[in-house]
Amino acid sequence: MIDAAGEWSLDRAPRMGAALAYYTTFAMVPLLLIAIAITGMVFGREASEGMILDHVSQLIGAQSTAAIKDMLRRADQPSSGILSTILSVGALLVGASGLFGELQDSLNTIWRIPPKEGGGLWGLIRDRFFSFLTVIGSGFLLLVSLILSVAVAALGKWFGHLLPFPEFLLETFNLLLSFSVITFLFALIFKILPDTTLAWRDVWLGAMISAGLFSIGKFAIGMYIGKTEVGSAYGAAGSLVIVLVWVYYSAQILLYGVELTKVYACKSGRYQIAKPGSGRGYATRYFPRRSSLSSSRAKSS
Repeated sequence: MIDAAGEWSLDRAPRMGAALAYYTTFAMVPLLLIAIAITGMVFGREASEGMILDHVSQLIGAQSTAAIKDMLRRADQPSSGILSTILSVGALLVGASGLFGELQDSLNTIWRIPPKEGGGLWGLIRDRFFSFLTVIGSGFLLLVSLILSVAVAALGKWFGHLLPFPEFLLETFNLLLSFSVITFLFALIFKILPDTTLAWRDVWLGAMISAGLFSIGKFAIGMYIGKTEVGSAYGAAGSLVIVLVWVYYSAQILLYGVELTKVYACKSGRYQIAKPGSGRGYATRYFPRRSSLSSSRAKSS
């Protein structure tokens, strides 16, 4: 974990996290609209929006959630004409794809993967499309977890007195379920998004630690935002600042998890060096400045 922290600093993860937070401000509304549309097929539009915004409120507070709700209302207003609708949907997709592209580029930077040569516009669209599908799939799994959590909570509330075991066991199961889904989501991002080949066994450790830090951070950042009133000094922009603070923290957790995965994979010796122009390749640099990691490289060669 100490080596991962060193790599996190060396790769300038704080700067990459700031870029991710910036792109998230433009992708947040499109992603929430997609999430509400998917869950709305099961619970109905209003119920799904209320459920999702309730969870958002637990993370960033009621004031910022109200601002996000207002943005959703404005973005979801019916457009006049087919052309306006197409342009609106296109703008939403472009805003969301910018986040996915920046996330993939950040992971490639950590793995020292050189930019792909050639491909042109079609190659860029193809890469962004697959990144988009990956994160949408992750979001779908997160929504499934949300639905199951609501179902478990409702089961405890309505039928708790009829269950043959204490109600706190349901709450424990709910926490474990949420942790497992978040771990799998991190593992999915670590495994698929970077343009390198990784074994599943190499990503689980980083994913589990990231999920643990994320779960702890949900409460810690909530207390920080509530106690310090970090957004009050910025007036009308305070809600946006709070969102940026939370997204920045979450991005640092994700990037540290990638660094941990990289260090673990290199220590295990399960990696290969990419050849220039080979397209989808492998990490290109293997920590020559650290003897412990250099020994792993020697063993692998």
